[in-house]
Formats: sequence, C-alpha cells, structure tokens
Amino acid sequence: MNGNRLALIFTFLLGIFIGVAGGAAAGGLVGFLVSQQTLAQVTAKVSAIDTRPVNTVTQTPPSSSTVNEAVVVNISDAMVAAVKRVAPAVVTITVEGRTGRGSGSGVIISEDGYILTNNHVVSDGNRYFVLFADGTRRQAELVGTDSLNDIAVLKVNGEVPGVAVIGDSSALQPGETVLAIGSPLGNFRNTVTAGVVSALNRSVPGSGMEGLIQTDAAINSGNSGGPLINLKGEVVGINTLVVRNDVGFGTMTPVEGLGFAVPSSIFANVADQIIRTGQVRYPFLGITYLMIDGEVAAEYNLPVQNGAFISAGVNGQSAVLPNTAAAKAGLREGDIIVAVNDQRLDGNVSLRQLLLQYRPGDTVELTILRDGQEQKVSVTLGERPSNLR
Repeated sequence: MNGNRLALIFTFLLGIFIGVAGGAAAGGLVGFLVSQQTLAQVTAKVSAIDTRPVNTVTQTPPSSSTVNEAVVVNISDAMVAAVKRVAPAVVTITVEGRTGRGSGSGVIISEDGYILTNNHVVSDGNRYFVLFADGTRRQAELVGTDSLNDIAVLKVNGEVPGVAVIGDSSALQPGETVLAIGSPLGNFRNTVTAGVVSALNRSVPGSGMEGLIQTDAAINSGNSGGPLINLKGEVVGINTLVVRNDVGFGTMTPVEGLGFAVPSSIFANVADQIIRTGQVRYPFLGITYLMIDGEVAAEYNLPVQNGAFISAGVNGQSAVLPNTAAAKAGLREGDIIVAVNDQRLDGNVSLRQLLLQYRPGDTVELTILRDGQEQKVSVTLGERPSNLR
C-alpha cells in the first residue's frame, strides 16, 4: 500500500517537473513581458524572431482568476538580435555644401544601393558621402527629396554590406520596445539607444508633419535619418526630430524623451515614388483642417473624438480653397471627415496617412459628418501644388 502511494506521489511530482521544465524550454520570445497568454501562444507569436533558447521564468499570479501565467523573457537577447540584423545597413551620411559640412544617418533599403534619410540632412548639400558600418566610404548621388514628410533617398553604386527589412508601423503599440540607431554628432557610428513607443499619430506644432511615432529613445544631432526598429530588427520609422526647450511651446520646463520618427506607413510610399520617378506626387483635397482629439473636440464643441475638422487656417487662409477637389465636391467649413473609402480616422490614423494610399486623379469616397449626420461625398483628388509645404 505504502509502495503504491509512494509511486503515485513520485509520478505526480515527475509530472509537475516535466510541465515546468517543458514550459521553460518552450520560451522563444525575445522582447516582451507577456501576460494573459499561455506559453504556447507566446512561442507561436515569436518563433520567427530568434530560435535560440532563452531563460524563461514562469509563475502563477496568486490574486488573478483570469491570468494563467506570466512569462518573463530575457529582453536583452531580443535587442542584441535586432541590432545585429539591421546594423550592417545603417550608414553615416556626410554632406558638403555652400554653408560647410554636415552629417546625419541613413539606412540601406535596397540591394541596388538606395539609402533612406531625412530631407533636412541633405537639403543644403551638393556632394554626399556614405560611411558604412565597416568604415568604408563611398560617394552617393541624391535621387530625390520630400520636404513635406522630411524624407530623402540617396544611391550608391556597387555592393552594399546589408539591406534593412521594412516593418509595419501600423502594428506598433504604445509601450512597445523600440531601438534607434544612428551617428550622433557624426562621430559615434552605429550608436544604439533604447526606448518605447510613447504614442502614435503625433503632430508636432510648427513642423507641418503628422502621423509621427513618438518615442523616448535618445535621438541626438546626427541621428536624423537613422532607423527606428522593432525587436524583430525591422525598420518601422525614420528618426526625424526631437523636441527641446527652444521649440516655442511656451515653457522653459526641462524637456526630455520627446523624439519623433516618420512611420513606415508613410515613408515606404514616399521612398517608392522617389525611386521610381525622382519625385513625390501628393493627392490634394484643398482644405485646412485640425486632427481631432479630446482637447480639440472640447475646444470646438465637436460631437466626435476622432476625424479631420475642416476649419479656417492661420493668416485668414480659407478652410476650403477655391477651385480644388474639396470645393468641387461641395465640402465646406465645419464638416468633419471621419473616413476615406470606409477606412476610419482614429487616434492612430491621420487623414494624410489615408490619402497617401492614393494618387492624384483617383476618386475616393469620403464619409463626412455634417449637422450631426453622416453622409458620403465622392471626391476626385487633385495634385498638391509644389509651393505648398
């Protein structure tokens, strides 16, 4: 009898040991504190990221009835793997122009030698040189620029040491770990800084830019044009600016951790047009508008929390410009655009991001809110004039 009881106890304990050991061995995720998921779900999500085993600890939260287990994974392994994947494609850019020399960063996006960077990095130059991660230097030519979204494309001839993979910025979540890579001050090549996605779909006053990724990863002078990557080593943004105390926000309170990047949902389309044609043709509605959030909705007493509110611009600029697509379609001041071809505008999707999916001459259906009622309006998009930012 005692022998049978001992055998049962041994079998029970062996089962527990195998379950715990099997759970530990199953860890293949690199980069997140995961809760409310089983190990099987976690492993399925990330098996493509890194197949090396990592140390995993499992535990059962004592006070939760809905969480089966929390998985704590070694995030540093994820960061190392991500950097190794993209680092050979990160470059330092030296610019020579009438006002002297400048520098920035960039990332190789094609085996044909196309390099993505910021427009403000190259805008004052007439000669461009690229310094690769291995220290070799090569002259580059400027393919084209886009001042609206601060994107430019350079090209080098010959083989390149690496090509970055473009990721999906629309899949980012606030709080997700991201890494910025670049050459701060032009001297410290392939410097890596870590942070999180602080927010999505940001606009920076005075920049004319919208739909930006906000991050607290350190971005310094010289980092401009370098990649912002996720923990898969994919480029989800191009670092473009950082807010400091002298930007004019009406405060001298110390500002830290306010960096911004152009998301891949914008730069991928822009880069593709520049590479194919040397320029970017933007669809144009012909309106001035405010992207709605809680504060804008409260200030203007609007009935919705998301959308594009057509309102008069600064310096008396008309809300609907004459002889434009919007004017021809009958849009008017006070209308709120809430969707483009049934794609809704929300806290993560701006009007510009949606319109960039189309070309001048395309006809789209806008859903607008007017006098408290939604209605559909068909608009044939024009082309943005070159003298408009």
